[in-house]
Amino acid sequence: MDLARSQLGEKIVGQGLKYLLSKDIDDLDKLIYWAEKLPMPQNHRVYLESAKKFLKDKDSNWYQFAQRLLRETDPYVKEKIGMNFFLNANFLGVQRQNKMAKELGHSVPWAILIDPTERCNLNCTGCWAGDYQRSEELDFETLDRVMTEAEELGIFFTIMSGGEPTLRKRDIIKLAEKHPSQVIHLFTNGTLVDDEFVAEMMRVGNITLAFSIEGFEESTDSRRGKSVFKKVMEAMDRMRKAGLIFGVSVTYTRKNTEELASEEFVDMLVDKGATFAWYFTYVPVGKDVDVELMATPEQRAYMYEKVLEYRRTKPIFIMDFWNDGEISHGCIAGGKRYLHINAKGDVEPCAFVHYATCNIKDLSLKDALSSPLMLAYQKRQPFNMNHHRPCPLIDNPEMMVEIVRESGAYSTQVNADETPEEFAQKLKNYSDSWGRLADAKWAKSCAAVK
Repeated sequence: MDLARSQLGEKIVGQGLKYLLSKDIDDLDKLIYWAEKLPMPQNHRVYLESAKKFLKDKDSNWYQFAQRLLRETDPYVKEKIGMNFFLNANFLGVQRQNKMAKELGHSVPWAILIDPTERCNLNCTGCWAGDYQRSEELDFETLDRVMTEAEELGIFFTIMSGGEPTLRKRDIIKLAEKHPSQVIHLFTNGTLVDDEFVAEMMRVGNITLAFSIEGFEESTDSRRGKSVFKKVMEAMDRMRKAGLIFGVSVTYTRKNTEELASEEFVDMLVDKGATFAWYFTYVPVGKDVDVELMATPEQRAYMYEKVLEYRRTKPIFIMDFWNDGEISHGCIAGGKRYLHINAKGDVEPCAFVHYATCNIKDLSLKDALSSPLMLAYQKRQPFNMNHHRPCPLIDNPEMMVEIVRESGAYSTQVNADETPEEFAQKLKNYSDSWGRLADAKWAKSCAAVK
Protein backbone atom coordinates (compact mmCIF):
# COMPACT_ATOMS: atom_id res chain seq x y z
CA MET A 1 0.00 0.00 0.00
CA ASP A 2 1.27 3.57 -0.70
CA LEU A 3 2.54 5.76 2.16
CA ALA A 4 -0.44 8.15 2.31
CA ARG A 5 -2.91 5.27 2.41
CA SER A 6 -0.79 3.48 5.00
CA GLN A 7 -0.63 6.53 7.29
CA LEU A 8 -4.35 7.12 6.92
CA GLY A 9 -5.02 3.48 7.76
CA GLU A 10 -2.79 3.71 10.84
CA LYS A 11 -4.61 6.79 12.09
CA ILE A 12 -8.02 5.21 11.54
CA VAL A 13 -6.94 2.00 13.25
CA GLY A 14 -5.58 3.98 16.19
CA GLN A 15 -8.80 5.91 16.66
CA GLY A 16 -10.86 2.77 16.17
CA LEU A 17 -8.81 0.90 18.76
CA LYS A 18 -9.32 3.67 21.31
CA TYR A 19 -13.05 3.43 20.69
CA LEU A 20 -12.95 -0.36 21.03
CA LEU A 21 -11.13 -0.19 24.34
CA SER A 22 -13.69 2.20 25.77
CA LYS A 23 -16.65 -0.08 25.00
CA ASP A 24 -18.21 -3.16 26.50
CA ILE A 25 -17.46 -6.45 24.79
CA ASP A 26 -20.99 -6.59 23.29
CA ASP A 27 -20.16 -3.60 21.06
CA LEU A 28 -17.02 -5.13 19.60
CA ASP A 29 -18.62 -7.11 16.79
CA LYS A 30 -19.63 -3.82 15.08
CA LEU A 31 -16.07 -2.57 15.25
CA ILE A 32 -14.71 -5.86 13.89
CA TYR A 33 -17.09 -5.55 10.92
CA TRP A 34 -15.84 -2.00 10.31
CA ALA A 35 -12.17 -2.95 10.74
CA GLU A 36 -12.43 -5.62 8.03
CA LYS A 37 -12.77 -2.84 5.46
CA LEU A 38 -9.38 -1.33 6.34
CA PRO A 39 -6.17 -2.05 4.38
CA MET A 40 -4.00 -4.45 6.41
CA PRO A 41 -1.59 -7.40 6.07
CA GLN A 42 -3.12 -10.84 5.61
CA ASN A 43 -2.06 -12.10 9.06
CA HIS A 44 -4.08 -9.30 10.68
CA ARG A 45 -7.15 -10.47 8.77
CA VAL A 46 -6.62 -13.93 10.25
CA TYR A 47 -6.65 -12.38 13.75
CA LEU A 48 -9.90 -10.58 12.93
CA GLU A 49 -11.52 -13.81 11.81
CA SER A 50 -10.52 -15.46 15.09
CA ALA A 51 -11.97 -12.52 17.03
CA LYS A 52 -15.26 -12.76 15.12
CA LYS A 53 -15.49 -16.46 15.92
CA PHE A 54 -15.15 -16.14 19.68
CA LEU A 55 -17.43 -13.08 19.87
CA LYS A 56 -20.28 -15.18 18.49
CA ASP A 57 -20.04 -17.69 21.35
CA LYS A 58 -20.84 -15.86 24.57
CA ASP A 59 -20.41 -19.05 26.58
CA SER A 60 -16.82 -19.59 25.47
CA ASN A 61 -13.89 -19.16 27.83
CA TRP A 62 -12.36 -16.63 25.43
CA TYR A 63 -15.46 -14.46 25.48
CA GLN A 64 -15.36 -14.57 29.29
CA PHE A 65 -11.63 -13.76 29.21
CA ALA A 66 -12.15 -10.67 27.02
CA GLN A 67 -15.13 -9.57 29.08
CA ARG A 68 -13.15 -9.79 32.32
CA LEU A 69 -10.15 -7.99 30.84
CA LEU A 70 -12.24 -5.12 29.45
CA ARG A 71 -14.36 -4.68 32.57
CA GLU A 72 -11.75 -5.07 35.30
CA THR A 73 -8.84 -3.12 33.83
CA ASP A 74 -8.43 0.54 34.78
CA PRO A 75 -9.61 2.68 31.78
CA TYR A 76 -6.30 4.53 31.36
CA VAL A 77 -4.25 1.34 31.69
CA LYS A 78 -6.59 -0.46 29.29
CA GLU A 79 -6.15 2.22 26.63
CA LYS A 80 -2.38 2.48 27.17
CA ILE A 81 -1.64 -1.25 27.10
CA GLY A 82 -4.17 -1.83 24.32
CA MET A 83 -2.69 0.83 22.06
CA ASN A 84 0.90 -0.16 22.80
CA PHE A 85 0.35 -3.91 22.42
CA PHE A 86 -2.10 -4.12 19.53
CA LEU A 87 -1.21 -1.00 17.54
CA ASN A 88 2.48 -0.36 18.25
CA ALA A 89 3.91 -3.82 19.01
CA ASN A 90 1.79 -5.67 16.47
CA PHE A 91 -0.07 -3.71 13.79
CA LEU A 92 2.69 -1.13 13.19
CA GLY A 93 5.70 -2.76 14.82
CA VAL A 94 5.61 -6.06 12.93
CA GLN A 95 5.44 -4.23 9.61
CA ARG A 96 8.54 -2.22 10.54
CA GLN A 97 10.32 -5.34 11.81
CA ASN A 98 9.67 -7.12 8.53
CA LYS A 99 10.91 -4.11 6.55
CA MET A 100 14.10 -3.87 8.63
CA ALA A 101 14.67 -7.64 8.43
CA LYS A 102 14.55 -7.45 4.65
CA GLU A 103 17.08 -4.59 4.64
CA LEU A 104 19.42 -6.23 7.16
CA GLY A 105 19.23 -9.76 5.79
CA HIS A 106 18.34 -11.40 9.10
CA SER A 107 15.48 -11.52 11.58
CA VAL A 108 14.42 -8.59 13.76
CA PRO A 109 12.79 -9.76 17.00
CA TRP A 110 9.32 -8.89 18.25
CA ALA A 111 10.55 -8.44 21.85
CA ILE A 112 13.72 -7.74 23.82
CA LEU A 113 14.39 -9.42 27.17
CA ILE A 114 16.82 -7.34 29.23
CA ASP A 115 18.02 -7.56 32.85
CA PRO A 116 18.39 -4.22 34.66
CA THR A 117 20.19 -5.98 37.53
CA GLU A 118 21.62 -9.31 38.67
CA ARG A 119 20.87 -8.45 42.29
CA CYS A 120 18.00 -10.27 43.98
CA ASN A 121 16.42 -10.15 47.43
CA LEU A 122 15.73 -13.91 47.31
CA ASN A 123 17.98 -16.95 46.88
CA CYS A 124 15.81 -19.48 45.04
CA THR A 125 16.96 -23.06 44.54
CA GLY A 126 17.87 -23.82 40.92
CA CYS A 127 17.55 -20.23 39.64
CA TRP A 128 18.42 -20.03 35.92
CA ALA A 129 20.22 -16.72 36.57
CA GLY A 130 21.92 -17.90 39.76
CA ASP A 131 25.36 -18.40 38.21
CA TYR A 132 25.86 -14.83 37.12
CA GLN A 133 27.86 -12.61 39.52
CA ARG A 134 24.73 -11.15 41.23
CA SER A 135 26.41 -7.73 41.29
CA GLU A 136 26.26 -6.50 37.69
CA GLU A 137 23.76 -3.85 36.55
CA LEU A 138 22.96 -1.95 33.37
CA ASP A 139 22.83 1.79 33.98
CA PHE A 140 19.78 3.85 33.07
CA GLU A 141 21.46 5.34 30.01
CA THR A 142 22.17 1.91 28.52
CA LEU A 143 18.63 0.66 29.18
CA ASP A 144 17.21 3.83 27.64
CA ARG A 145 19.46 3.53 24.58
CA VAL A 146 18.55 -0.10 23.96
CA MET A 147 14.83 0.68 24.18
CA THR A 148 15.24 3.65 21.81
CA GLU A 149 17.15 1.52 19.31
CA ALA A 150 14.52 -1.19 19.64
CA GLU A 151 11.77 1.26 18.70
CA GLU A 152 13.72 2.28 15.60
CA LEU A 153 13.60 -1.39 14.56
CA GLY A 154 9.86 -1.65 15.28
CA ILE A 155 10.16 -3.36 18.69
CA PHE A 156 7.68 -2.03 21.24
CA PHE A 157 7.62 -4.88 23.77
CA THR A 158 10.41 -4.84 26.35
CA ILE A 159 10.60 -7.65 28.91
CA MET A 160 12.69 -7.29 32.06
CA SER A 161 13.95 -10.04 34.34
CA GLY A 162 17.00 -10.41 36.53
CA GLY A 163 17.93 -10.71 39.28
CA GLU A 164 14.86 -8.98 40.64
CA PRO A 165 13.93 -6.07 38.35
CA THR A 166 11.82 -4.26 40.96
CA LEU A 167 15.03 -3.48 42.84
CA ARG A 168 15.27 -0.86 40.06
CA LYS A 169 11.68 0.41 40.46
CA ARG A 170 12.49 4.08 40.04
CA ASP A 171 14.49 3.56 36.86
CA ILE A 172 11.78 1.31 35.43
CA ILE A 173 9.15 3.99 36.05
CA LYS A 174 11.42 6.57 34.40
CA LEU A 175 11.83 4.25 31.41
CA ALA A 176 8.05 3.81 31.20
CA GLU A 177 7.69 7.60 31.18
CA LYS A 178 10.38 8.06 28.54
CA HIS A 179 9.04 5.25 26.33
CA PRO A 180 5.26 5.71 26.53
CA SER A 181 4.69 3.76 23.27
CA GLN A 182 6.10 0.54 24.71
CA VAL A 183 4.74 -2.26 26.85
CA ILE A 184 7.20 -3.01 29.68
CA HIS A 185 6.67 -6.50 31.07
CA LEU A 186 8.42 -7.52 34.29
CA PHE A 187 9.15 -11.02 35.57
CA THR A 188 9.17 -10.47 39.34
CA ASN A 189 9.21 -12.44 42.57
CA GLY A 190 6.51 -10.03 43.75
CA THR A 191 7.87 -9.35 47.23
CA LEU A 192 8.64 -5.67 46.52
CA VAL A 193 5.36 -4.77 44.82
CA ASP A 194 4.00 -2.29 47.39
CA ASP A 195 1.24 0.33 47.26
CA GLU A 196 3.61 3.05 46.07
CA PHE A 197 4.83 0.99 43.12
CA VAL A 198 1.25 0.02 42.20
CA ALA A 199 0.27 3.72 42.22
CA GLU A 200 3.20 4.55 39.95
CA MET A 201 2.30 1.74 37.55
CA MET A 202 -1.25 3.11 37.39
CA ARG A 203 0.12 6.56 36.60
CA VAL A 204 2.36 5.50 33.71
CA GLY A 205 -0.06 2.83 32.49
CA ASN A 206 2.30 0.73 30.36
CA ILE A 207 3.76 -1.83 32.80
CA THR A 208 2.54 -5.40 33.31
CA LEU A 209 3.83 -7.98 35.79
CA ALA A 210 4.36 -11.75 35.77
CA PHE A 211 4.65 -13.07 39.33
CA SER A 212 6.94 -16.09 39.74
CA ILE A 213 5.45 -18.90 41.83
CA GLU A 214 6.01 -22.67 41.96
CA GLY A 215 2.44 -23.76 42.67
CA PHE A 216 0.58 -23.33 45.94
CA GLU A 217 2.11 -22.09 49.20
CA GLU A 218 4.15 -25.13 50.21
CA SER A 219 5.78 -25.57 46.79
CA THR A 220 6.49 -21.86 46.37
CA ASP A 221 7.95 -21.31 49.83
CA SER A 222 10.09 -24.47 49.68
CA ARG A 223 11.94 -23.09 46.66
CA ARG A 224 11.67 -19.33 47.24
CA GLY A 225 11.59 -18.87 51.01
CA LYS A 226 9.14 -18.62 53.88
CA SER A 227 6.06 -16.39 53.36
CA VAL A 228 6.92 -15.57 49.72
CA PHE A 229 3.64 -17.09 48.47
CA LYS A 230 1.63 -14.95 50.92
CA LYS A 231 3.46 -11.80 49.77
CA VAL A 232 2.76 -12.63 46.11
CA MET A 233 -0.94 -13.18 46.82
CA GLU A 234 -1.08 -9.80 48.56
CA ALA A 235 0.68 -8.15 45.60
CA MET A 236 -1.85 -9.73 43.23
CA ASP A 237 -4.68 -8.30 45.32
CA ARG A 238 -3.12 -4.83 45.08
CA MET A 239 -2.76 -5.16 41.32
CA ARG A 240 -6.32 -6.34 40.82
CA LYS A 241 -7.81 -3.63 43.02
CA ALA A 242 -5.91 -1.02 40.99
CA GLY A 243 -7.09 -2.45 37.67
CA LEU A 244 -3.58 -3.36 36.52
CA ILE A 245 -2.79 -6.28 34.21
CA PHE A 246 -0.79 -9.17 35.63
CA GLY A 247 -0.19 -12.90 35.38
CA VAL A 248 2.24 -15.52 36.60
CA SER A 249 5.42 -17.28 35.57
CA VAL A 250 5.78 -20.92 36.67
CA THR A 251 8.49 -23.52 36.20
CA TYR A 252 7.42 -27.14 36.09
CA THR A 253 9.83 -29.74 37.40
CA ARG A 254 9.73 -33.41 38.33
CA LYS A 255 8.36 -32.33 41.73
CA ASN A 256 5.53 -29.94 40.83
CA THR A 257 4.30 -30.69 37.29
CA GLU A 258 1.05 -32.28 38.42
CA GLU A 259 0.37 -29.41 40.81
CA LEU A 260 0.91 -26.73 38.18
CA ALA A 261 -1.16 -28.73 35.69
CA SER A 262 -4.05 -29.16 38.10
CA GLU A 263 -7.42 -27.53 37.56
CA GLU A 264 -7.31 -26.28 41.15
CA PHE A 265 -4.15 -24.28 40.44
CA VAL A 266 -5.45 -22.75 37.20
CA ASP A 267 -8.77 -21.89 38.85
CA MET A 268 -6.86 -20.18 41.66
CA LEU A 269 -5.06 -17.99 39.10
CA VAL A 270 -8.37 -17.01 37.48
CA ASP A 271 -9.93 -16.28 40.87
CA LYS A 272 -7.00 -14.02 41.80
CA GLY A 273 -7.44 -12.02 38.60
CA ALA A 274 -4.46 -13.27 36.58
CA THR A 275 -4.96 -12.78 32.85
CA PHE A 276 -2.05 -14.92 31.63
CA ALA A 277 0.40 -17.61 32.72
CA TRP A 278 3.86 -18.34 31.35
CA TYR A 279 4.76 -22.03 31.76
CA PHE A 280 8.47 -22.93 31.57
CA THR A 281 10.01 -26.35 31.94
CA TYR A 282 13.02 -26.54 34.26
CA VAL A 283 16.34 -26.33 32.39
CA PRO A 284 19.53 -27.36 34.25
CA VAL A 285 21.46 -24.12 33.86
CA GLY A 286 22.43 -21.50 36.44
CA LYS A 287 22.49 -22.30 40.14
CA ASP A 288 22.24 -25.75 41.81
CA VAL A 289 21.83 -27.48 38.45
CA ASP A 290 20.22 -30.90 38.65
CA VAL A 291 19.21 -32.93 35.59
CA GLU A 292 17.10 -35.12 37.87
CA LEU A 293 14.93 -32.07 38.68
CA MET A 294 13.81 -31.82 35.04
CA ALA A 295 10.23 -32.83 34.33
CA THR A 296 10.25 -36.30 32.80
CA PRO A 297 9.33 -36.62 29.12
CA GLU A 298 6.02 -38.13 30.23
CA GLN A 299 5.35 -35.14 32.51
CA ARG A 300 6.18 -32.72 29.69
CA ALA A 301 3.73 -34.53 27.42
CA TYR A 302 1.11 -34.42 30.17
CA MET A 303 1.60 -30.66 30.56
CA TYR A 304 1.17 -30.20 26.82
CA GLU A 305 -2.24 -31.90 26.92
CA LYS A 306 -3.38 -30.03 30.04
CA VAL A 307 -2.47 -26.62 28.57
CA LEU A 308 -4.45 -27.44 25.43
CA GLU A 309 -7.40 -28.44 27.63
CA TYR A 310 -7.30 -25.19 29.61
CA ARG A 311 -7.10 -23.12 26.44
CA ARG A 312 -10.45 -24.62 25.50
CA THR A 313 -12.04 -24.22 28.92
CA LYS A 314 -10.47 -21.55 31.16
CA PRO A 315 -10.65 -17.72 30.85
CA ILE A 316 -6.89 -17.23 31.07
CA PHE A 317 -4.19 -17.07 28.38
CA ILE A 318 -1.60 -19.81 29.00
CA MET A 319 1.70 -20.00 27.11
CA ASP A 320 4.12 -22.94 27.33
CA PHE A 321 7.55 -21.70 26.29
CA TRP A 322 8.75 -25.15 25.15
CA ASN A 323 5.60 -27.04 24.23
CA ASP A 324 4.23 -24.23 22.03
CA GLY A 325 6.84 -24.85 19.34
CA GLU A 326 4.08 -26.05 17.04
CA ILE A 327 2.42 -22.62 17.24
CA SER A 328 5.65 -20.60 16.98
CA HIS A 329 7.17 -22.84 14.25
CA GLY A 330 10.07 -23.82 16.46
CA CYS A 331 12.43 -21.89 18.72
CA ILE A 332 11.81 -18.12 18.77
CA ALA A 333 15.16 -17.13 20.36
CA GLY A 334 18.40 -15.94 18.78
CA GLY A 335 16.79 -12.73 17.53
CA LYS A 336 14.14 -14.57 15.53
CA ARG A 337 11.35 -13.22 17.77
CA TYR A 338 13.33 -12.40 20.93
CA LEU A 339 16.81 -12.31 22.47
CA HIS A 340 18.28 -11.75 25.93
CA ILE A 341 20.65 -9.08 27.23
CA ASN A 342 21.96 -9.89 30.70
CA ALA A 343 22.83 -7.33 33.39
CA LYS A 344 26.48 -7.33 32.37
CA GLY A 345 25.43 -6.42 28.83
CA ASP A 346 26.21 -9.76 27.19
CA VAL A 347 23.84 -10.39 24.27
CA GLU A 348 22.58 -13.98 24.52
CA PRO A 349 20.23 -15.86 22.18
CA CYS A 350 17.97 -16.85 25.07
CA ALA A 351 17.72 -16.40 28.84
CA PHE A 352 18.68 -20.07 29.19
CA VAL A 353 21.55 -20.04 26.65
CA HIS A 354 24.45 -18.51 28.54
CA TYR A 355 26.75 -17.70 25.64
CA ALA A 356 27.58 -14.46 23.82
CA THR A 357 29.90 -13.00 21.21
CA CYS A 358 29.29 -9.32 21.99
CA ASN A 359 28.28 -6.86 24.69
CA ILE A 360 25.57 -4.23 24.22
CA LYS A 361 27.80 -1.62 25.90
CA ASP A 362 30.13 -1.82 22.90
CA LEU A 363 27.68 -1.72 19.97
CA SER A 364 24.13 -0.92 18.89
CA LEU A 365 21.21 -3.29 19.14
CA LYS A 366 21.08 -3.45 15.34
CA ASP A 367 24.72 -4.55 15.21
CA ALA A 368 24.18 -7.05 18.03
CA LEU A 369 21.45 -8.71 15.96
CA SER A 370 24.03 -9.48 13.27
CA SER A 371 26.62 -10.87 15.69
CA PRO A 372 28.23 -14.23 14.80
CA LEU A 373 26.24 -16.01 17.52
CA MET A 374 22.84 -14.72 16.36
CA LEU A 375 23.60 -15.54 12.74
CA ALA A 376 24.83 -19.05 13.59
CA TYR A 377 21.67 -19.55 15.66
CA GLN A 378 19.23 -18.30 13.01
CA LYS A 379 21.02 -20.25 10.29
CA ARG A 380 19.90 -23.51 11.96
CA GLN A 381 16.32 -22.54 12.83
CA PRO A 382 14.14 -24.48 13.07
CA PHE A 383 16.39 -26.86 14.97
CA ASN A 384 14.08 -29.74 14.24
CA MET A 385 11.29 -30.10 11.68
CA ASN A 386 9.30 -31.67 14.51
CA HIS A 387 8.20 -28.51 16.33
CA HIS A 388 7.51 -30.51 19.47
CA ARG A 389 11.34 -30.59 19.68
CA PRO A 390 12.14 -26.88 19.22
CA CYS A 391 15.01 -26.22 21.64
CA PRO A 392 18.73 -26.44 20.79
CA LEU A 393 19.55 -26.74 24.47
CA ILE A 394 17.42 -29.62 25.78
CA ASP A 395 15.77 -31.11 22.66
CA ASN A 396 18.64 -30.94 20.15
CA PRO A 397 21.72 -30.32 22.34
CA GLU A 398 24.15 -31.20 19.54
CA MET A 399 22.97 -28.04 17.76
CA MET A 400 24.19 -25.84 20.61
CA VAL A 401 27.65 -27.40 20.30
CA GLU A 402 27.74 -26.47 16.59
CA ILE A 403 26.52 -22.92 17.25
CA VAL A 404 29.06 -22.18 20.00
CA ARG A 405 31.98 -23.63 18.03
CA GLU A 406 31.06 -21.91 14.77
CA SER A 407 30.50 -18.49 16.35
CA GLY A 408 33.38 -18.62 18.83
CA ALA A 409 30.99 -17.70 21.64
CA TYR A 410 32.18 -17.32 25.22
CA SER A 411 30.34 -18.50 28.34
CA THR A 412 28.58 -15.75 30.28
CA GLN A 413 28.42 -17.74 33.54
CA VAL A 414 30.80 -17.12 36.41
CA ASN A 415 31.50 -20.82 36.81
CA ALA A 416 32.03 -21.95 33.23
CA ASP A 417 32.99 -25.43 34.37
CA GLU A 418 31.30 -27.34 31.56
CA THR A 419 31.98 -27.40 27.82
CA PRO A 420 29.09 -27.36 25.31
CA GLU A 421 29.98 -30.97 24.48
CA GLU A 422 29.74 -31.98 28.14
CA PHE A 423 26.37 -30.25 28.53
CA ALA A 424 25.08 -31.95 25.39
CA GLN A 425 26.18 -35.35 26.66
CA LYS A 426 24.48 -34.67 30.01
CA LEU A 427 21.18 -33.96 28.19
CA LYS A 428 21.41 -36.82 25.69
CA ASN A 429 19.28 -39.32 27.60
CA TYR A 430 16.57 -36.73 28.19
CA SER A 431 16.57 -35.45 24.60
CA ASP A 432 16.47 -38.99 23.18
CA SER A 433 13.58 -40.00 25.46
CA TRP A 434 11.61 -36.84 24.74
CA GLY A 435 12.41 -37.25 21.06
CA ARG A 436 10.68 -40.62 20.89
CA LEU A 437 7.55 -39.26 22.56
CA ALA A 438 7.59 -36.05 20.53
CA ASP A 439 8.05 -37.87 17.21
CA ALA A 440 4.99 -40.00 17.90
CA LYS A 441 3.02 -36.89 18.86
CA TRP A 442 4.19 -35.06 15.72
CA ALA A 443 3.22 -37.98 13.47
CA LYS A 444 -0.23 -37.96 15.03
CA SER A 445 -0.57 -34.19 14.49
CA CYS A 446 0.51 -34.46 10.83
CA ALA A 447 -1.92 -37.33 10.22
CA ALA A 448 -4.76 -35.26 11.68
CA VAL A 449 -3.97 -32.38 9.28
CA LYS A 450 -4.09 -34.72 6.28
